[in-house]
Amino acid sequence: MPRVKRGFKARRRRNRVLKEAKGFRGKRSSCHAIANEAVQHKWMHQYRARRERKREFRALWIQRINAAARGLGQSYSRLIGGLGKNSIALNRKMLAEIAISDPVAFQAIAQSAS
Repeated sequence: MPRVKRGFKARRRRNRVLKEAKGFRGKRSSCHAIANEAVQHKWMHQYRARRERKREFRALWIQRINAAARGLGQSYSRLIGGLGKNSIALNRKMLAEIAISDPVAFQAIAQSAS
């Protein structure tokens, strides 16, 4: 059976990993075996962070809505409950944006939610 050196394919695979590891410190950016493990960890953290980012933004929107609602003498939970009862379909992202950019409109929304 002839000997297979795997020149092109193996080099391309290794270079792909080393390209992903660009910017890592020490051998993590230059040694394929070590860089491969570092890249696997990087991908794992990226996967998790994509989901965490959604949670963090939702928490931020809730904090902003709560701050704006308390400025009007209302709690966040009563505001959201009132919006649901009165069939006002605004998500938290839009409510937070309105609270920052247009306080008068937010006040009108909060009045109609009570």
